[in-house]
Amino acid sequence: MEKIRHDLRLSETISPFGVGAIVDVRGESLMAPDTSWWDKKYAHEISCERLMSRLGAGVLRQPPAHAGRAAKKTPALRYWRFPAWRFCERCDRLSKLTGKKRGKWSNTCSECEGALVPMRYVALCDKGSHIQDINWFQWAHRGRGAAQDESVRFCRDYRSLRFHKRAKGGEGLAALVVKCYGCGNERSLAELVTKGALQRDGIRCEGRQPWEPKETVEKACPYELLAVQRGATGNYIAERISALDLPEERPASTEVADRIRGHVFFEKLVADNGGPLAEQVAVWIANELGVEPETVMAVSAGEEVEPDEMLLDLKDGEWAAFLKKLEHGRDGTGSDFVVDGRSLDGVAGPEGLIGRISGIGQVRRVREVRALRGFRRHDGEAALIRSDLGPDRRRWPVYPAIELFGEGIFLRFDERKLAEWEARPEVQARAGILAARRAASPWAARLDAPEPRYIALHTLSHLLIRRLAFASGYASAALQERIYANSDRADRTAGIFIYTAAGDAQGTLGGLVRLGDPEKLIALVVAALDDADFCSNDPVCLESDRQGSSQLNLSACHGCALVSETSCESGNRLLDRQLVLGGSDVTGLLDGVLEEVRGSW
Repeated sequence: MEKIRHDLRLSETISPFGVGAIVDVRGESLMAPDTSWWDKKYAHEISCERLMSRLGAGVLRQPPAHAGRAAKKTPALRYWRFPAWRFCERCDRLSKLTGKKRGKWSNTCSECEGALVPMRYVALCDKGSHIQDINWFQWAHRGRGAAQDESVRFCRDYRSLRFHKRAKGGEGLAALVVKCYGCGNERSLAELVTKGALQRDGIRCEGRQPWEPKETVEKACPYELLAVQRGATGNYIAERISALDLPEERPASTEVADRIRGHVFFEKLVADNGGPLAEQVAVWIANELGVEPETVMAVSAGEEVEPDEMLLDLKDGEWAAFLKKLEHGRDGTGSDFVVDGRSLDGVAGPEGLIGRISGIGQVRRVREVRALRGFRRHDGEAALIRSDLGPDRRRWPVYPAIELFGEGIFLRFDERKLAEWEARPEVQARAGILAARRAASPWAARLDAPEPRYIALHTLSHLLIRRLAFASGYASAALQERIYANSDRADRTAGIFIYTAAGDAQGTLGGLVRLGDPEKLIALVVAALDDADFCSNDPVCLESDRQGSSQLNLSACHGCALVSETSCESGNRLLDRQLVLGGSDVTGLLDGVLEEVRGSW
């Protein structure tokens, strides 16, 4: 364990360099241990009731931070050296030993004082999300022929291990060799990456993270170890969740359910329990309250329970809060959630676009809290490792979190027109392509359901982000999106929130929110559609239905619809230009808008 003087941005301590991630600092490879290693005196608590109500027991804490130059007693994060095995770039010696300079540990060879370089391969558990060093001395003395040679089996010359490149071995892994000069045995890294290689050599998963003591392991890990490159992207898959800190509004469906339960006939409905009188009583209640009989029956059956999906639950409350703000027009409150609701009455523009937008919100101030729940390794189906592995992890875990203040633009779309469009058979069929692929993907739980409305609004959000980057003064990587598009829930949602946020308490400078003026925004949306009408990769992009990660994009590529992955809530997946602009076989949500604009020129 060591303290190094190197600055990270506060947001990087959540992702991509959060708990469990490997960080390269000045030629050294380090890993951030869990929050039980933090000095809580310098990690102040962050408040966000909406987020904690979903996470459960625990506390949100901001990683220790400082302003200005770092000094000896500056609050800092602790990092663990990983991998511990390194080789000397001067003498090729491979070991876990570290040299000293002037009585202090340094990343130099203990024999020749050459710089130490971390080994490029580590061992990863395929389902348990564990990671560990490869014992290179043990591995070098295994393999074919080693079992029959006693000089190899009983070799204990730890100082004679070397990692070097064969002069005539080419450029592949076969040319990279770990050799013990004590017994003469050597193995190339080509033997390391074959299927089951570590298992055959008797190297098993230790069932822990590098910073955890061996005594903390409760049971042996049954999963197989894989040798992977130290910098592989699959070595760290962060599980983050964010929430807008706003007054928690009750969704309309919850209020309707309360009115139904309070009706004088509701007890009769429950008592009949789906019997012959239940449907008649449901019709009586529905007629008096102005709702559908199916809604009444669903409430009586208990189908209105809180959803299990944490993010969708958070979005429901945010959607209700946005709708309430839009109803009140100008917002004079001094809270952390200030929205000016704007109407499109009298705004000039294509009717095909204006008729589909039912409201615009200029979000002048918003507070967002981002937290790290934990991480996975290797793939999305591996076990989740919590961000707190200390003794209090079950009773009162600590979640790393940051708070950001910013501004944005909210667009609400007309539910009736959107529902009519997505009911078209060709629209459902095109969205069904992505739905089937999502179901077969290990990332399914991390992605929203690809309903037609979600794909269309998500793609439109990307197009608008690309256009706003030219007009707002913010780079596209500084803009974030939040898509509200779900028709399977009691409260149907259909909206886009594009925002930017910074760690400073004063927030941002207003370059984005001013573009939320309806006159300016409509022109920007039209410009965004015009940009996407022709892609530099057309006709290949337009006619393609297998693009992006896990083929989860249709007509969308870097030339037309993709943005920085930090800006997209789905990692640049579930995109399709044709569901926005239309195609030869499908009608787009905003089909005909560009023709209307061009016809008026």
